[in-house]
Amino acid sequence: MPVSRITSKYQTTVPKEVRERLSIGAADSLEWEIRNGSAVVRPATSRLSRWAGIVKVGPGSTVNDVKLARRMRGRQ
Repeated sequence: MPVSRITSKYQTTVPKEVRERLSIGAADSLEWEIRNGSAVVRPATSRLSRWAGIVKVGPGSTVNDVKLARRMRGRQ
């Protein structure tokens, strides 16, 4: 089982084996959860990336789509 130490600045290094298994690297974020006295750590997903692929779009003009969206928003 991989082990890491906490420094005096409360930092730790994620062991290579764990980084490879989770496919994480420098600048990635980790999400921590406390469950029944244990810590569960997993790669964090950005708020925006959680919505990736939810809207299906076809061919068209991005500029025209933005203009249409602005017009529609003004009607609310």
